[in-house]
Amino acid sequence: MDLSSFIDLFLHLDKHLEAVTATWGIWIYALLFAIIFVETGLVAMPFLPGDSLLFVAGAVAAVGGMSLPTLMILLSIAAIAGDAVNYSIGRWSGHKVFSWETSRWFNKEAFNKTHEFYEKHGPITIIVGRFLPFIRTFTPFVAGVAQMSYPKFALFNVIGGILWVCGLTTLGFLIGNNPWVKANFSLVALAMIIVPSLPTLWVLVKHLVKSR
Repeated sequence: MDLSSFIDLFLHLDKHLEAVTATWGIWIYALLFAIIFVETGLVAMPFLPGDSLLFVAGAVAAVGGMSLPTLMILLSIAAIAGDAVNYSIGRWSGHKVFSWETSRWFNKEAFNKTHEFYEKHGPITIIVGRFLPFIRTFTPFVAGVAQMSYPKFALFNVIGGILWVCGLTTLGFLIGNNPWVKANFSLVALAMIIVPSLPTLWVLVKHLVKSR
């Protein structure tokens, strides 16, 4: 496999996972771990597959390609460790990031939206942000920039990471191999962006009401 093919695989593993699992064997766990860690741990990589990859991994596990418990444990660790690294980068960078300009590796608009979201809703953002693409990658970074205490961040990080990984892999395990789901995966992928946002919005509304 040449470099360009590997990069394409890394960026779009959710589309090739079933075939790659048969080829890579046990090493597929390492590749999945790396992608989830990078997607959550590096603020420059919010475009990597996250929700859809977890869903498809659960579907592959349902047909015996992988172990669902192993996926849950390893990918939860990857998600939690990724956010911890992202938090550390944000804490180290401090307020210098507000002067950074949009580039190939930094989406300033996404950062500003996440910062505004965090300022309004505080620590609960660490959990609910897990279920929102792009917001997920920037949330721990912003928490670090805001100098959130690490023990408090770690608690919300662990809860959010486990809910995100276990929830989506279980969903994939239960319905990912349904013929309609397979035939309409683009719609399912869109639903995985919209539907998780609904309870997130409900939580935020309740939080806002209580804070008044």
